[in-house]
Amino acid sequence: MDQQSQQSQQGHNHNHSHSHQHGHGHSHSHSHQHFEELRNGNSKGLTIALITTSVILLLEFFGGLFTNSLALLSDSGHMLSDAAALLLSLIAFKFSSRPATPNKTFGFYRFEILAALLNGIALFVIAGLIVWEAIGRLAHPPEVGSGPMMLIAIVGLIANLISAVSLMTKGDVKNNVNMRGAYLHVLGDALGSVGAIVAGILMYAFGWYIADPIISVVVALLILKSGWGVIQNSVHILMEGTPNTVNQEEVKAELESIDGVVNVHDLHIWCITSGLDALSCHLLIGEEQKYQDVLQQAINRLKDKFGIEHTTIQVECAKIKHQELKI
Repeated sequence: MDQQSQQSQQGHNHNHSHSHQHGHGHSHSHSHQHFEELRNGNSKGLTIALITTSVILLLEFFGGLFTNSLALLSDSGHMLSDAAALLLSLIAFKFSSRPATPNKTFGFYRFEILAALLNGIALFVIAGLIVWEAIGRLAHPPEVGSGPMMLIAIVGLIANLISAVSLMTKGDVKNNVNMRGAYLHVLGDALGSVGAIVAGILMYAFGWYIADPIISVVVALLILKSGWGVIQNSVHILMEGTPNTVNQEEVKAELESIDGVVNVHDLHIWCITSGLDALSCHLLIGEEQKYQDVLQQAINRLKDKFGIEHTTIQVECAKIKHQELKI
């Protein structure tokens, strides 16, 4: 029975060949199409943001040299790391779309999460460098050509907002951890530009050159906060944590409410990459139950109530005995 149930599940997940599963196969391909559409949108949003960031990076670098503004120079350094982060995110999307191999049976989806983790760490490093630079400047704030500096910072802010909007409208910033990391980089740039504009106004109006390093520290703290969120999310996925959108207890209760299910054990729910969750479990059923019906109900409920389609379900009766599993 155990072997049969696995075969039944395998046939369900991969072949979709039986007539009673035809409708489910259709919905599976539809959701896969939606997943791929999101990925294409993410790539488009990242490409626009990368081009915009690269142009502003050059403008701020040469503008910083021209106005003697360390604020603009450090912001261009910040943007250089952001351009690298956006490029890394873009490479991750292209790389993760490669098909699965016998050696990498889940494909390369996790590459996105590794890119997000590196982005989060990069945000921490950037914030640390800004704070270090600001501390050095507090004692002896340099004189800055504040007029041209403000103009360049305003252009930078507009460009950053265009990048942020393109990521928000074309990509899945809410649910994709890699996209969120890229979005927060761009938002950090926008904050840097706002900071540079405010500092420019204070220096232009009052000659308060100390405003520059003080505002840099405020921006750095905001970057630290967003970087920490990206790192936490990425590590949670890499540690096979239960997806934030799913409650394991609710899943267990739902499966145990199926008629004939005695208990659910060895239940594992994890995230392969953002928007792609997987589940495996054992269902113990009564002797008189038809395992195919129980299995079909479990598959349907997991998809309809929790959006989990990648499922491996082992249906067991009391005769099946296996050793205690470590996890």
